Amino acid sequence: MSDSVPVITIDGPSGSGKGTVTGRVAERLGWWVLDSGALYRLVGYAVEQAKIGFNDQNKISEIASKLNVKFDHGVIRLGGIDVTTAIRTETAGNNASKVAAMPGVRQALLDWQRDYARLPGLVADGRDMGTTVFPDAGLKIFLTASAAERAQRRYKQLKEKGLPANLAALTAEIEERDARDRNRAVSPLVPAADAIEIDSTALTIENVVERVLQQAHAVYATPYRPLSGRQN
Repeated sequence: MSDSVPVITIDGPSGSGKGTVTGRVAERLGWWVLDSGALYRLVGYAVEQAKIGFNDQNKISEIASKLNVKFDHGVIRLGGIDVTTAIRTETAGNNASKVAAMPGVRQALLDWQRDYARLPGLVADGRDMGTTVFPDAGLKIFLTASAAERAQRRYKQLKEKGLPANLAALTAEIEERDARDRNRAVSPLVPAADAIEIDSTALTIENVVERVLQQAHAVYATPYRPLSGRQN
């Protein structure tokens, strides 16, 4: 990463809203977006499609190193095939958590993620953006929310899409994924020492976006006009 490229990292557990916040912050700033979670979902999806057991770390790391992925205006293609929807299922999320615990996979994706930092700036969403991928980022956010709130959000999303959902099962899955992410040996889910923590349990997405933009303005002197129209 070039020192001249401003980077904002937004880390946090599944369902904390970091993906939506990242997208909106980047849109307001006119910066690039890195959805690192999508990369791990892609690896997990590729492993499942190849019918490889999730205990074969060497083979999975090889898949990660040869990942043929293209992000094209909101469409994600793997080997030329649109997998945008396929990698957003609960199964894909759980598979992503499994492969993310593998050192070989994380190493294979590290340089790709760092190379994504480019002018005018980058907003990077993930679980170890501030601790491992961009440890020198000028602004690091750790976004969280209670497991119950995150499960409720996911339940609402699934219902709105007309998909079956069980709140108790979703809560259990989120808690299981949290434990796996926090306890993995490589790049565990923890706030960077200099991260600003935001609990979004009782906040709207726009509340969080405004807080991040205020911090970006303070750190990088980015233009900032609150949605109320009041200029800082």
